Amino acid sequence: MGISKRLAITSLALLSTGSLAACSNSTETSDQTTQETQVKTVTVATAGDIKPFAYEENGELTGYDIEVIKAADEFLNDYEFTFKTTAWESIFVGMDSGKFQAAANNLSYTEERAAKYLYSLPIAKNPLVLVVASDSSITSLDDIGGKTTQDDTGTSTAKLVDDWNAKHTDNPSVINYSGEDVSKRLNDLSNGEFDYLVFDKISVETIVNQKGYDLKIIELDTDSNPNNYIVFSDDSQELQEQFNLAIQNLYQNGTLEKLSQAYLGGSYLPDKSELD
Repeated sequence: MGISKRLAITSLALLSTGSLAACSNSTETSDQTTQETQVKTVTVATAGDIKPFAYEENGELTGYDIEVIKAADEFLNDYEFTFKTTAWESIFVGMDSGKFQAAANNLSYTEERAAKYLYSLPIAKNPLVLVVASDSSITSLDDIGGKTTQDDTGTSTAKLVDDWNAKHTDNPSVINYSGEDVSKRLNDLSNGEFDYLVFDKISVETIVNQKGYDLKIIELDTDSNPNNYIVFSDDSQELQEQFNLAIQNLYQNGTLEKLSQAYLGGSYLPDKSELD
């Protein structure tokens, strides 16, 4: 074989090797791109004004609900969570339109929501309480007839009062839909602008203790579900399932307990049987 022929064969071999390397690099790049595109961004909506569940501190969004999602994200390699603050009344509108895929706002269970959205496993136990001035004659829900409260539209607390009114049409309670956050409502209640407030225990105790309001907190014996949840859009079943597995892991490894102590000021975990 002549020198020129050997050189030609060598050149062809080098070209082939280079082509294989190029193909290999292309395949690796394609695999990396595929892996990256498999990570789905989940936009979580919150009003961000309901301490200690979701609020801003030093310009950063935090709170129990927010930190639970961040902790769960460590187990969810296929998802990346981002947070968007919006008005309360825009949260579910945004989920209906596909703008948001999840909501975190100290959300309780209602049949109406469950018919449209997917609920996570419970992440905290947070029963409702009745809040009144310390010298109020109101001692239970039996006393709210003819009295006035403030609330937001579409809340479980407003529904509780509406259901009570449906059974007491002769002397119903009055709901003023103020749109104010719970901190402002508790301030208004302490100033005598209305008669009572129904809200969740953890939020009320946190704010009353911080502000030193002269208010009385009364435990409610109701059939309402005392837990709170993360809520997902109805097309997020796979995300819901993986998130629930992450919540079970966070419960078992003690992370939920640590977050509860840090943000809620005590152990407010749901019953273990509710996480099985």
